[in-house]
Amino acid sequence: MVSSEKTEYDVDLTVTLTEAPGAEPRTYRLRSADGVLSPDEGSVESNLPDAHAALAAVEQFGEEAFFPVPRPDRICTQQYGGPQIAVVEGTFRGRQVNSQFSRTDGCEIARWRSLAPLFGGLGGSTGNV
Repeated sequence: MVSSEKTEYDVDLTVTLTEAPGAEPRTYRLRSADGVLSPDEGSVESNLPDAHAALAAVEQFGEEAFFPVPRPDRICTQQYGGPQIAVVEGTFRGRQVNSQFSRTDGCEIARWRSLAPLFGGLGGSTGNV
């Protein structure tokens, strides 16, 4: 579990991606301060394959994806996009994040696609169905 202590980062997320049941999980980190990533893209600060695309996706869709507002009128297609699961923990703009993403129906697939670069761009993490 990620600590709730104050951080100098406005985005400080740890992503654990499991591609299939029983597969070895992959862990990524995304950190930025005022929209700026660590200068060393290969560092533990932000070790995603495309950290810039991940940060752009998080900045654009993070609020909606991490803190969704329940909508009783929402209808999701019953389609299966794959077994991938991503768990995102940390902080986003001062708010605690503890979200799980999957591809189990149309709504979850859309949510996954909005943040696909955050999931490392591997296999099912690209959002392709």
